[in-house]
Amino acid sequence: MTPSTTEPGVLRAPELYGRRAEIAAVETLVGRLRAGRGGVLAMTAQPGLGRTALVEYARTICGPAPSVQPTDPAALPPPQESPLLLCVDDAHTWHPTARAALLADLRRLPAERPVAVLLTFAEPHLETGELCGLATLRLGPLDDSAAAALLERLTRGPADPVVEAWLIREAAGNPRLLSAFVAALTPDQLAGRTPLPDPLPGGEDVLDDYAARVENLPADTRALLLLAAAAGEHEPEGAGADLALLLRAGGDPAGLAPAEAAGAVVAAGGRIHFTQPLLRRALLHRAPLARRRAAHVRLATACRDRLSRLVHLACAAEDHDARLAGALAAEAAAPRAHAERSAALARAATLTADTALRTDRLADAAEAARQAGDPVRARALLAHTAGAPAHGGVHQVRGLLSLTDGPVADAKEALLTAAVLLPPDQARHALIGAAEAAWAMGDAAAYREAMARVPVCADDASLEAYRAGMYAVLAGRTAEGHALLRRCLDDVPQTGEPAGLLRAGVAALVVGEVETACAAGARALAAVRAYGPEVLLPRALEHLAYGELRAGRHTTARAHALEGLRAAHRIGQPNVAACLQAVLALAASVEGDAEVCAGHARAAAAGAGPHGLQQAATLAVWAVARADLAAGRPGDAAARLAPLVAPGPRSGHFAVRMLAVPCFVEAAVQTGRTAEARSATAEFTRWTESTADRLAPAQLARCRALLAPPQQTAAAYESALAHHDRSPGEFERARTQLLLGQWLRRERRTREARGPLRDALVGFERCGARAWADRSRGELRAAGEAVAGEPGQGPLTALTPQQQRIARHVAEGATNREVAVRLSVSPRTVDHHLRNVFAALGVRSRVELSRLLAGVGGLPDRDEEIAAHL
Repeated sequence: MTPSTTEPGVLRAPELYGRRAEIAAVETLVGRLRAGRGGVLAMTAQPGLGRTALVEYARTICGPAPSVQPTDPAALPPPQESPLLLCVDDAHTWHPTARAALLADLRRLPAERPVAVLLTFAEPHLETGELCGLATLRLGPLDDSAAAALLERLTRGPADPVVEAWLIREAAGNPRLLSAFVAALTPDQLAGRTPLPDPLPGGEDVLDDYAARVENLPADTRALLLLAAAAGEHEPEGAGADLALLLRAGGDPAGLAPAEAAGAVVAAGGRIHFTQPLLRRALLHRAPLARRRAAHVRLATACRDRLSRLVHLACAAEDHDARLAGALAAEAAAPRAHAERSAALARAATLTADTALRTDRLADAAEAARQAGDPVRARALLAHTAGAPAHGGVHQVRGLLSLTDGPVADAKEALLTAAVLLPPDQARHALIGAAEAAWAMGDAAAYREAMARVPVCADDASLEAYRAGMYAVLAGRTAEGHALLRRCLDDVPQTGEPAGLLRAGVAALVVGEVETACAAGARALAAVRAYGPEVLLPRALEHLAYGELRAGRHTTARAHALEGLRAAHRIGQPNVAACLQAVLALAASVEGDAEVCAGHARAAAAGAGPHGLQQAATLAVWAVARADLAAGRPGDAAARLAPLVAPGPRSGHFAVRMLAVPCFVEAAVQTGRTAEARSATAEFTRWTESTADRLAPAQLARCRALLAPPQQTAAAYESALAHHDRSPGEFERARTQLLLGQWLRRERRTREARGPLRDALVGFERCGARAWADRSRGELRAAGEAVAGEPGQGPLTALTPQQQRIARHVAEGATNREVAVRLSVSPRTVDHHLRNVFAALGVRSRVELSRLLAGVGGLPDRDEEIAAHL
């Protein structure tokens, strides 16, 4: 790099991705310079992470101050008093003496002197404590979203999704390496029309920079590091290499200390871990092919595990080897970790010349990678089957991947295609997967069609009961289907495998045995955690969280859903993440945080829409509507729920719509949509007669109480509470008590209303339903009972409870007619109370009232948006 001085406007700022914190630090430094002050910022990074790009960015934004970029001490500018940006890129290349002198001068640089200094260093070349006393910023790798944005710019548009995911993984967050990969690939390779080469070409200069950090280490250290790099070639990323294996393969134990001192590796737990993943790849890249093969042969000789020995022999092979490939595939068929199986089968495929057999092994390797929770590798392996004849295993893996990360309609079609190509035993699982995709879509007819094609499972009584039972339920033969599904529950052994336990949980929810579903979900989660497969972890957490929601355990449901969301993001299952976001929205609608509920619902809808996840979308709408009810907005709730609970093309998911009916009936009655409420209640009655859900009778009785004539309302509520006494669900019981208290107060039976309202308040507080508890407090105030622990309400304390409610709604902008609908009174009553409010508060208009309440904090939060009474 040559020394240069730049005036403003000459350079164009480079495009930077994922560097918000670093850009802010550079802008702060330049801002100090513009203010006539100086400062020093040192940036360190591994090779290729963008140090120079940040220097260029600083030089473009420095404003009227010139920037100088010297490459050696002789090019440093003389001391001056005018503003100056001094950029020393790659300062580690300076002679140590000159570098030490520069750093010493910078530590003495007065802050008042208008000189800003930006230094960059490659981390491997820094001495310990060399930058002590200077502001230092370390650049890390780009995250996946930033790398994806950079890749889109490099490819001038979206690349093939499989190619994109593989390039991002292989670049390991290194922008220069990612750029080199793109430059080395052909348009057909980037578009996914031809397979990617393995290893990827390009980036040799970056890998050389990484390898250079160990080139001055002793020969025995370099030999040990090459063995470690070769040993980790087929291990999961970050697993490290077995130190005992390296020593048995001829590695010198004395070589470890220099490698650790140089920061190249860390030894822990009997394994050697490279501090930088790209360093391991760089060592293999730099070593001649003969040396790499020799290292694998030595490792194969030292391996005590037959599969590992065969894998290393495969790495050392020079050409196709049918015998070695067959031995590898046979050994991989034994029970072992899915990641190990995938690596072994992928190596076996590489050694296989026969196209059909090679495709078989690639499909098996992809399925093992999927089971291991590595969809990126699974898709990359499938990409190598391009051009092969139609293959059932390939379509099955592709469909199962789309089921958790893609349009579920595509997943269904891929799995149906796989079922045609596979033998009956394997076709069964493909068809069950297609049925799961149809369920997620909300397509009951497609679900029945897929289940009808599943061959009879004579060797698995539980699976056969599930198949026949689910088909019967969706075919309208509810009693027959429930009987079969109960048999499915009985046939699940106590040590059942995870997939069977998850099916049992689904069967229990369909029947309505919610507690059984929670127990099956908990056992499935425990089994997945103990034995795998990793791919089922997010789904197991989703099933358990949903069952806990149905059982009224909202706090534990939220905890499991959050854990599942993290797992879904880590493994790469956005479809499951969307379902978990919907569960979190439902939990938030109970807990009363409307903003949190809306945020989760938006995230669920964003994932559900493009991929056709109708169940997640329906749950998200239900959650927002329930939050509307908590906030006293029954009109909004009714408008959201009406199309979901009514039959027709806009109807919600067939497994969810009946669950939302009680919320709709409550909202509809409060907004005068009585006919729709009666129609929904009639259908809910038929559903309640067929389900074992113990909460449904209480909810049905509550719906009937809402619709009952005045002389029958009290008895209907008492019937609902009697049903609640026989069922779990603190939250739903409290909702019934709140509605009863509201009705009693509207009937001017305020003394009687206080009891159920107090009970509702206690129930909501026990289950953490804050907004619902606030509604209960508001109703208690309106019933003339002071609520302990409430803050003062400023000028509103001079008003009656009814006047307070009207004042709040009017101050928020509601018209008299809107307030009347919310409070179930006439507009004339609202007008009467409002005149008294104006007189009591000394205001003359709605604007003055709004200003008065806003100025003293009297405008309501959710806790003061008291629900309308019936």
